[in-house]
Amino acid sequence: MAASSEIHFELVELSGHVVAKGARSAALRADCLYQSAHLAKPGRRCRLLQGTWEITPFTPLAALNLNLSNCIQVVWLSSFAADGRHFGRAFAAIKANGSVVTWGRAEYGGNSSAVAPLLTEGVVQVCKNDVAFAAIKANGSVVTWGDADSGGYLPDSLSPWDIVRVCGAMLTGVVQVCGSDRAFAAIKANGSVVTWGDAYHGGNSFGVARLLTEGVVQVCGNSGAFAAIKANGSVVTWGDADFGGDFSEDAALLLEGVVQVCGTNAGAFAAIKANGSVVTWGDADSGGNASAVAPLLTEGVVQVCRNEVAFAAIKANGSVVTWGRADYGGNSSEVAPLLTEGVVQVCGNAGAFAAIKANGSVVTWGDAAHGGNSSAVAPLLTEGVVQVCGTNRAFAAVKANGSVVTWGDADDGGNSSGVAPLLVEGVVQVCGNYNAFAAIKANGSVVTWGDADSGGNSSEVAALLTEGVVQVC
Repeated sequence: MAASSEIHFELVELSGHVVAKGARSAALRADCLYQSAHLAKPGRRCRLLQGTWEITPFTPLAALNLNLSNCIQVVWLSSFAADGRHFGRAFAAIKANGSVVTWGRAEYGGNSSAVAPLLTEGVVQVCKNDVAFAAIKANGSVVTWGDADSGGYLPDSLSPWDIVRVCGAMLTGVVQVCGSDRAFAAIKANGSVVTWGDAYHGGNSFGVARLLTEGVVQVCGNSGAFAAIKANGSVVTWGDADFGGDFSEDAALLLEGVVQVCGTNAGAFAAIKANGSVVTWGDADSGGNASAVAPLLTEGVVQVCRNEVAFAAIKANGSVVTWGRADYGGNSSEVAPLLTEGVVQVCGNAGAFAAIKANGSVVTWGDAAHGGNSSAVAPLLTEGVVQVCGTNRAFAAVKANGSVVTWGDADDGGNSSGVAPLLVEGVVQVCGNYNAFAAIKANGSVVTWGDADSGGNSSEVAALLTEGVVQVC
């Protein structure tokens, strides 16, 4: 227990780099530590660990044992790790020396040989869409590979107007990259946004370019559109209008106060405002219409998570509200009594959700074939779970003791028996793509399973994944 009125902390990455340090009142909750991490790397999600104990945003700082060490480990999660979007059929791993290792289907970015000399050092973040990758380097430059027309090659993916911008000064100073299905959007340090890739998926932002020259702090993508939050709390959208690229009907509600935007892959967005209310737009059947639960979304929402066609909102009291396609998780009535309190995290895959509660148990709902029914592993999910990640039709849960539990479609990673001895301890993070998983262990090694061609078999690069890996995307 912290003995004084303040706790002193250091947030330290797996590589040993100190992300943030300082002192906070012991009367606060750990959400202030998460805020410190997010200020260091805007737009990135993370887990905070003290030893094997998961620190949630609801953890009282007074409960932390910092007598022996004030170091808290930061594990960065890939930008889509728990948001219901399971891009592509390849993986990219960042190592502590800033190099990148790729594997999986070559046409999806699993082969990065064309840009290999640019990926030997200095990479700090990797983002992907369905068929391409984009890596940010420490100098703010961007390296891309994969399908050329979908953002894997910058110049050929842009209009003549954008080519001038990107090939000139616009390629410098990038701090965050986000993907739709077949395009990318990059935020620069000056708050401007650069886009490239398939125009019909948001790769062409010319129509709103004047609104993206400054002040952007977050960008979110769904399958065919992007939504950007500006520092003044307003929202700018572009891309396919049917996928939420046009929010004109809700424009008055999105002029100020927005603090988070989340999108279902099938074409809807949900925005949380500073007062805890939620605004939705885009495809009605995929979550763009939340009228059925509107009275529950007027206040108190602190996080929204998506799967392919539905949303789940966590409220400040730990309850969950769902809407969207009913049979794929938009209707959570069958588990409603379990979602009235204590939920700290929700993860979605293509057609189901999994919620972690404060006691470490897991609640699942949605389509059974997608992992919405976890009865086969229920005894393993009653306590100790600290992270859940999904592929298209399966889930993987990391427990506080470093073990992993999987369920759902066997071909999509729901069966991990082939690597079970490697998943009984030491796992600190799991990442999923369309139908394979990759787990990072505390020693920096990587374990993979699921569809072999999609990265479930990493034998060709195994020698490069035995140590030093700090992130997988």
